[in-house]
Amino acid sequence: MKQEEYLGFGSIKHVESILKNNNAKNIFLVTGNGSYESCGSKEVISKLLSNYSFSRFCDFEVDPKVEDVKRGIDIFRKGNYDMVIAIGGGSVMDTAKLINILSPQSGNPVEYIQEGREIEPLGKPLIAIPTTAGSGSEATHFAVVYVDGKKYSVAHPDMLSNHAILDPSLTIRLPQKITASTGMDALTQASESLWSVGSTDESQKYAREAINLVLNNLNNAVNNPSLESREAMINAAHLAGMAINITKTTAPHALSYYLTSKYGIPHGHAVALTFGEVLVHNSLVTEEDVIDERGAHHVRNTMQELYGLLGCTDANSSRERIKDLMDSIDLEISLSQFGITKEDIGLILGSVNLERLKNNPRKLTVESMRELLLGIL
Repeated sequence: MKQEEYLGFGSIKHVESILKNNNAKNIFLVTGNGSYESCGSKEVISKLLSNYSFSRFCDFEVDPKVEDVKRGIDIFRKGNYDMVIAIGGGSVMDTAKLINILSPQSGNPVEYIQEGREIEPLGKPLIAIPTTAGSGSEATHFAVVYVDGKKYSVAHPDMLSNHAILDPSLTIRLPQKITASTGMDALTQASESLWSVGSTDESQKYAREAINLVLNNLNNAVNNPSLESREAMINAAHLAGMAINITKTTAPHALSYYLTSKYGIPHGHAVALTFGEVLVHNSLVTEEDVIDERGAHHVRNTMQELYGLLGCTDANSSRERIKDLMDSIDLEISLSQFGITKEDIGLILGSVNLERLKNNPRKLTVESMRELLLGIL
């Protein structure tokens, strides 16, 4: 499916023409709870929807659980909705995509989430409007959901939003901590996509652009925000989303989910914590432990390119560059700062998403992951 993109300040006004072109009458609006008002989107959307019937769904947690999705499905099925609008961060986007694609299905949502049952009927047209600059969920055809504390990813081509509106004005009021965390999510996603076993010329192009935009603008967006830095960061997040839409994510994401669900570390911060250590791990790839079919030489060349994008010459200095960036935007760089101890490492290892490890270019064993986590304790 070809996605229509609307970029720049004021681009949210395109909601009106999209609704008219789709002959929409009844809108299912998925938003964050407090963020919907605090970012300024409520005022704008309320005006744009003043001539439409709409119902707002915001009764779900950050990092949505299957129970949240089921509640949304029940509401969606009772209304005669012909359009979905998701406005918020990654959790909002994922929740909206899941409700939209699973509502027409005949089976229990868990069958599609846990058991991989084939998704058949399509959902309604979806407009995705990010209010953070990090997840890139508006640009991907998959969504994350938790079942009994375990993270699952549901993928289907028709989960990609039909329309993505990237209006930086909706990120202007973002708190520093959220700007920092989501910005690191974009940087890590783009870097993972660059080294992923599924990388292509197209995905790497998006990844390079995203990395450059983040490195040139994240510090300012957090510490001295300007309109230019806000616009650059929302574009970077979208590009990173486009990149992982092709490749999916790798080891830092595989290691991050338990850090978020168990210890409450925001997703972008959680992936950033292991980013540097995984980078060093991948730099030491050999023909014996390479997963990428293109071989160790290809992986080493990719890693060398990433060092250059980070303004460095080798893996160790790149790891320090990542730590320095996190420190400059006031993000903790060690697990112990969150109360995580040596005794907790086993629990983290037991939670790892094995599918994401298969996308990593160098093999990770339980022992190598243990050493990696101990390195950031």
